[in-house]
Amino acid sequence: MSTDPLVVFTPSGKRGRFPKGTPVLTAARQLGVDLDSVCGGRGICSKCQITPGYGEFSKHGVTVQEGALSEWNKVEERYDQKRGLKPGRRLGCQAQVMGDIVIDVPAESQVHKQVVRKAASARVIEMDPATKLYFVEVEEADMHEPTGDLERLARALKAEWGIDAIRADLTLLSKLQPVLRKGKYQVTVALHRGHSQDAAQVLEIWPGLHEDGLYGLAIDLGSTTVAAHLTDLVTGEVKASSGIMNPQIRFGEDLMSRVSYAMMNPGGDKEMTAAVRDAINTLAEEIAKEAEIDAGLIVETVFVCNPVMHHLLLGIDPVELGQAPFALATSSSMTLGAKELDLASINPRAQVYILPCIAGHVGADCAAVALSEEPGKSEDLALIVDVGTNAEILLGDKTRVLACSSPTGPAFEGAQISSGQRAAPGAIEAIRIDPATKEPRFRVIGSDKWSDEDGFDDEVGAGGITGICGSGIIEAVAELRMAGLLDESGLLGSAEATGTARMIPEGRTHAYLIHDSTEHGGPRITVTQGDIRAIQLAKSALYAGARLLMDERGVDKVDRVVLAGAFGAHISPLHAMVLGMIPDVPLEKVTSAGNAAGTGARIALCNVAARREIERVVGEITKVETAIEPKFQEHFVAANAIPHKTDPFPELAKIVPLPNPSFNTHGDGSDGGRRKRRRG
Repeated sequence: MSTDPLVVFTPSGKRGRFPKGTPVLTAARQLGVDLDSVCGGRGICSKCQITPGYGEFSKHGVTVQEGALSEWNKVEERYDQKRGLKPGRRLGCQAQVMGDIVIDVPAESQVHKQVVRKAASARVIEMDPATKLYFVEVEEADMHEPTGDLERLARALKAEWGIDAIRADLTLLSKLQPVLRKGKYQVTVALHRGHSQDAAQVLEIWPGLHEDGLYGLAIDLGSTTVAAHLTDLVTGEVKASSGIMNPQIRFGEDLMSRVSYAMMNPGGDKEMTAAVRDAINTLAEEIAKEAEIDAGLIVETVFVCNPVMHHLLLGIDPVELGQAPFALATSSSMTLGAKELDLASINPRAQVYILPCIAGHVGADCAAVALSEEPGKSEDLALIVDVGTNAEILLGDKTRVLACSSPTGPAFEGAQISSGQRAAPGAIEAIRIDPATKEPRFRVIGSDKWSDEDGFDDEVGAGGITGICGSGIIEAVAELRMAGLLDESGLLGSAEATGTARMIPEGRTHAYLIHDSTEHGGPRITVTQGDIRAIQLAKSALYAGARLLMDERGVDKVDRVVLAGAFGAHISPLHAMVLGMIPDVPLEKVTSAGNAAGTGARIALCNVAARREIERVVGEITKVETAIEPKFQEHFVAANAIPHKTDPFPELAKIVPLPNPSFNTHGDGSDGGRRKRRRG
């Protein structure tokens, strides 16, 4: 076994061993990691910036010691002096591998930029935000009436707008008098009054009539991505939506890996808190630039997030969430000042509202989905599934709503997949396999054409086909099952057994070849037996969570299924059902809610009464804890079959009767290359 240092790249998850002294950029190129460089490794362009991680990474099986990378050299020092490197960053072309190392490739260093597929969904929202603009005429100062300017502003607000009480911090007081004089005692103020606050807080003041708008951010802080919607607090219009990768991925791809990192590395929780707050500041700057507004006009932010992200955002060690009874430091909603969360890119007096969490592993993001989709008002029994690294599931109607979380892991995001990658231009996002010829056709992000259509190569361009993302691998596994290349147990057949040369041997198992451009220096994209198993584990956890809620309600079926999250808009109901991700329902009863958590955040941002409502609703939701339910394992094992070992799936059989090949005759995952395909 090689004793060369192990290099693990995140967020791709690609890894390999390299001799000591290998430049990080060289290792990245050999592994096919998406790390940019245009200067030939001379330390000029700065495109290859990377962030090394140190400490114990149990998820990757790596302990990274100080000295795992070479010391800073003169090239890096010169670059840092002239142009500056963010704290902790190195140049990949200069830093050399000296020991086992985990390396994060930030979004700005990736050639194929991440596509954060959490665009704002269209929704009519009754506008009644906590922060509003008020134009007032204030009495001028009079030496015969010794009243302070703040008191006279308060008097004007009460007389003209019926606002009983206001308060202002020192930074606002320091600018109050100059602004009043400049506006000749006519000013516009931004007042924030939460649903549980008696006095309104003055967040900003402008001379005269302010007509440049007032904005808020609705932020969905996920395990993998951070998505933000810049919203006009006057009209409710979404001015821009943007997102970035959650930089905490380098500490662990799933939530428990991050909790483990905090447990094993003193100060690890503070590292992760600093990383995510820095990312949010960057995102706020970028979204303000995109919308061409002054970031100082962003005066309010609403966050939705799962419990681990919730604690790390707040700077709370998440260690208690890693062990029973999974206790939250607080489950209540919170209203904070932006400064308390180090949010320096927006108005310094901006207010932050964080939705309540439901339980130890069902967070504010699930509460936001409940606010958006309102299962408690449904006449029929609705199953709402927010698919992600940590899936959160709601089941309910007017009589009762239940919730649980299910640890699906990062496979649905394209991680831990042999040819997997995040959603970016060039990634296969949809695929179809002809049942007769077994030949694939696919579509990649960045092009609307399928691979067998004229003009596909021109649209894909020089970047080419780079890998397969989460929605692509889900469709690929379902298509392999429908084409008879994959049996019920999830076993791939050999070329002889399936009748197609696209089934290629890989050790004792086989893989399906989707695309091969190695002759032109491109990748070879396959679906391996390991990929199938990763998807089986993820979808089984999701399905088992749904079945637990159904058991709690005493039902064998649901009336409709709502797919929420980025996957909800990018996976067809048919493929989700063939894979066995969701219970059997008529296909027309499977709908997409898009980014429901983000929509819930926007509702809470734009309507202060909605905050009171979701706090009430959360108190009425019944939480089911998958970690301690004995039947979870039973459902999980049964759900390993594709679609499912025990559920008959009659609705699915009406549409696409699945072939039932059997490839395994040795009980070891191999068909020995001798058994002919048995049609069922």
